[in-house]
Amino acid sequence: MSPVPAAALLGGLAAAALLADRTVSVAVIALLLLAVCMRAPRRRRWPYLVGTLATGLVLFLLSPLLGSYGGVVYWEGPSIPVVGVLDVTSNELGEALFQGLRLAAVGLAFAAYALLLDHDRLLQAGGRLRRSVLAIALATRLVPTLERDAAGYVEVLRGRGVEVSGLRGGARLLSPLLAGSLERSLNLAESMEARGFGRPGRTRVPRPAWRRIDRLAVAATVLLVFGGAVWL
Repeated sequence: MSPVPAAALLGGLAAAALLADRTVSVAVIALLLLAVCMRAPRRRRWPYLVGTLATGLVLFLLSPLLGSYGGVVYWEGPSIPVVGVLDVTSNELGEALFQGLRLAAVGLAFAAYALLLDHDRLLQAGGRLRRSVLAIALATRLVPTLERDAAGYVEVLRGRGVEVSGLRGGARLLSPLLAGSLERSLNLAESMEARGFGRPGRTRVPRPAWRRIDRLAVAATVLLVFGGAVWL
């Protein structure tokens, strides 16, 4: 599938999760996106999956304590000024589950975009929106690039007899990672200027024609957004 229809389909799934009103619908979308993310290599996907699922879990755990939706009281805690009574009810658990799944679905859509899409081809298809697409592509490449650099630093240190482990050992990599990212940004800016980025009369690489699956993906995107607003 071409990157543009794939990005549109992922955006449609995220929009459907935001527009849906039923917990089951959002859960199905989240499971579908999780299955898509599982196609990525294990070493690359785990930071995205852990961060996304942990954020959804935190929202699920905190929402019943901070919200007040009524229902059957399962647990009643102390009363805190400004916040009120800390309790957990059936309606609060249902709403927390719904919002946690919704956040997880949106996060998994962005994770699939960062892990599986070819950002170079997406940039080539940007057309008049090329500058905006370039900014998005550079931003989504930040975490994978830092992850690759960190793995390289760990291998170099291991070859010198220094073992990097734990939170303290990982914190020592922040300084070289920051210096390396700044140097890479300067090199990227110089290469873009040398290649005439932004000047009129630039040439473009011929783009392959869309296949049937690409057109079906675009149609499915429209149906997902409409269905999320009306049926889900």
